[in-house]
Amino acid sequence: MPPYQAMSLHLETERLTMRPWAESDIEDYRALIAERGGGLPTVEDARGRITSQLAGTARTGIALLTIRRRAEDDFIGYCGLLVGRATVEEPEIGYELSRRAHGFGYATEAARAVLDAAIATGRSRLWATVRDWNAPSFRVLEKLGFERHHVTTDDRGELVWLTRALP
Repeated sequence: MPPYQAMSLHLETERLTMRPWAESDIEDYRALIAERGGGLPTVEDARGRITSQLAGTARTGIALLTIRRRAEDDFIGYCGLLVGRATVEEPEIGYELSRRAHGFGYATEAARAVLDAAIATGRSRLWATVRDWNAPSFRVLEKLGFERHHVTTDDRGELVWLTRALP
């Protein structure tokens, strides 16, 4: 385990609750993945991804958490910290919301809660990576104080790297 505090795995905001993945999230997760295009993943595949995320949390002390609206108690996506293209010491913030939840400020609200949780772990910097076409994600990250760092290119096109120093 790194020399950081573990991230809080239960976060609440005015409108959202966030918690670790559970078996009961499989169907919602499958639907979210299907929205990206490319088809509906199998139950086994979704279960495997959730199991892998939970194992990663146990290993690193950071997590992607499910997001539920408090009033409706419905799954709308996930947000959290991950190693991703970064490191455990300087993790990446990531989020994905179902299309029906776009445009209401939920991504910013969830990401702000995760940013606060990251600060509480004692880390000094976070990363984010965003495809160059994803204007809504750039707006979320700008609101949170992230700044462009550099751009790389892979087989899917340009990838913009952003950072945010933590107090």
